[in-house]
Amino acid sequence: MNIHADDSQRVVINHHDLPWIASPASGVARRMLERQGDEVAKATSIVRYLPGAKFPTHTHEWGEEILVLEGTFSDETGHFPAGSYVMNPPGSAHAPFSESGCTLFVKLRHLGSDQVEREVIHTHTAGWLQGMVPGLTVMPLMQQGSGSTLVRWAPQTYFNPHRHFGGEEIFVVDGVFEDEHGRYPAGTWIRSPHMSQHKPFSQEGCTIFVKTGHLLS
Repeated sequence: MNIHADDSQRVVINHHDLPWIASPASGVARRMLERQGDEVAKATSIVRYLPGAKFPTHTHEWGEEILVLEGTFSDETGHFPAGSYVMNPPGSAHAPFSESGCTLFVKLRHLGSDQVEREVIHTHTAGWLQGMVPGLTVMPLMQQGSGSTLVRWAPQTYFNPHRHFGGEEIFVVDGVFEDEHGRYPAGTWIRSPHMSQHKPFSQEGCTIFVKTGHLLS
């Protein structure tokens, strides 16, 4: 199965416009943003657990990143409420479940040998750092290798025009993100290819998950 598998193509999708597709586990469904492969796939998805849903123990050969959007996600290591970021490195295994239900932003099978330690950040309590322009604050998430970052834009924040060597991926967590190409409300996923250019801003304010430099292939 290939869904938006060509990293050289710009893609803009709001996941709310996509259908839920059942997974092999009862009570777990996905909205597929990009995918290369079948059940074992390099993928970016929105994943929904109904209350009581669970997956059997499985191994992530090339790792996974999870951002909990709603509810509480759990595995044998603990409970992770909305706002939690979890990076499970290549070769790790777990048996995930949700007692009360949850919705996740998930990236599978895209990590490498420089990500070796599990990382957990509770973004609702972790500190923010000043960004490159007034009104912009950042929270580094994955600390190993080419990391992911949470970026918060105050209302009426404008950034400089720039290019992304190795591309850029954005998921709008809340608010409305914008650039000269369009307006992107919460739930929008944007993948921009290597050397793409834009001039981003937010009139209303927003929080976005950002990953850069990983689309060279």
